[in-house]
Amino acid sequence: MTAPLLRPRLLPFLFLLVYFSNLCKVIASETREREIRFPKPQSPNLSDVVVSRIAFGSCANQSAPQPIWNAIIDFDPQLFIWLGDNIYGDNRRPLRVFGREATVGPLKNTPRFFPSEESEMRRRYQLAKAQPGYSQLRKRAQVIGTWDDHDYGLNDAGKEFSEKNTSQKLLLDFLDEPEDSARRRQAGVYASYLFGPKGKQVKVILLDTRYHRDPLFSDGTILGESQWKWLEKELYGPGSEITIIASSIQVVSNLSASTGPIFYVESWGHFPKERERLYKLISDSERSGVFFISGDVHFAEITRYDCGCEYPLYDITSSGLTQAVERTVPPPLDYLLRLAAWLTPTTMRVYSSTCQHKSCTYAKQNFGVIEIDWDTIPQSIKFEVRSVNGNSVNMVKFSLTELQPKKMNRIHKQEKYRQHCVLEVELPWFRRHQLAFAFFGTLAAAAQFVKLQFNTRGRRKDTYVFIGLCLRDNSVIL
Repeated sequence: MTAPLLRPRLLPFLFLLVYFSNLCKVIASETREREIRFPKPQSPNLSDVVVSRIAFGSCANQSAPQPIWNAIIDFDPQLFIWLGDNIYGDNRRPLRVFGREATVGPLKNTPRFFPSEESEMRRRYQLAKAQPGYSQLRKRAQVIGTWDDHDYGLNDAGKEFSEKNTSQKLLLDFLDEPEDSARRRQAGVYASYLFGPKGKQVKVILLDTRYHRDPLFSDGTILGESQWKWLEKELYGPGSEITIIASSIQVVSNLSASTGPIFYVESWGHFPKERERLYKLISDSERSGVFFISGDVHFAEITRYDCGCEYPLYDITSSGLTQAVERTVPPPLDYLLRLAAWLTPTTMRVYSSTCQHKSCTYAKQNFGVIEIDWDTIPQSIKFEVRSVNGNSVNMVKFSLTELQPKKMNRIHKQEKYRQHCVLEVELPWFRRHQLAFAFFGTLAAAAQFVKLQFNTRGRRKDTYVFIGLCLRDNSVIL
């Protein structure tokens, strides 16, 4: 008699039990599916581990072959830092000088770049994350990073970009940022990390040069006041032997001062007040071991500025993992690009016998490397650019004591640190624009040659077409 009386009362509980059992199965299935598509890295936490090998890179087109991950894995980094353009999420219209959709030239009436829908951006991140080499790296090393314009959502975009909050979520998902992370609640993707035990600490500061940035050439702000206050706290905080400031765009080099009006690239040099504020903040904080790493420009170089604080401020630029200037031209013309790089006046580039090319730039696929020898006395550090095969194409090595303020460094020689003090914009006018003179002089000579090959009447149009085709591609968008 008791059992039949209890059955009606048990039915609701049985129903709830079956319901929650099925719900748990669905959740578990979705979780497994997500882990298959986006496996979480199995790398150890580096907070208490001595970090001596760091790799970094930028500019990786998700649809392009990415053999460079093999070389990065062979280097066996403990930490990998993305410097932006981690995917190419925006779209390009064809180059057109005339018509309803002129994208370049004086008659331009249509933006050449336009953003993708959220679903398309997510799909491109999925492609990037599914790259076999990158998947292997995520299992072996901790991966952190920031963004640049193409993964922000639009070429050269700043604070005006309307979809930046959506782009922020997508980037942080790509980086496996925890759901409760402060980066998901703040305006921008800036962050800092501290690795290693006392006496062997490496601090990494990731800047966001997009979310708050004013228009180019405005000499406004790059970081915005909230990020500046945060950065000041980070630099004035507890010291570390090494502090890496990661900027998606170049800090030290201002290449546009020498390459304009042929082409321009983004850099802190377009915002001289912001750059001076950055240098002053580093100097006033009296923090030792500070240097920059950067990407964006589709070639690699090592630069330094000797008058920013009491020791040289290095900037190691690595770009890109797939996108590189020499890949845009047929093989015979790559020598012309190297000649142009050698002719371009620069006051900040570090020249050494370790460079593969005389210009000490490298415009093929590359990645950056930082190696720290904690066991030598004094401790030493090496900056290196490596090729797609893992070969060294540029390298600088020195003692960590060289990255200390004078009062901390007893062997500091002031005269040694004044080689790279003249800014590119301070060069004599003719020297600063010698590349432009060489370019347009060559173009005029080529046009004259073509003209001589044809009759002056009836064939003159062909000469003008030739000149137009040459001028059409005189702008490099990075």
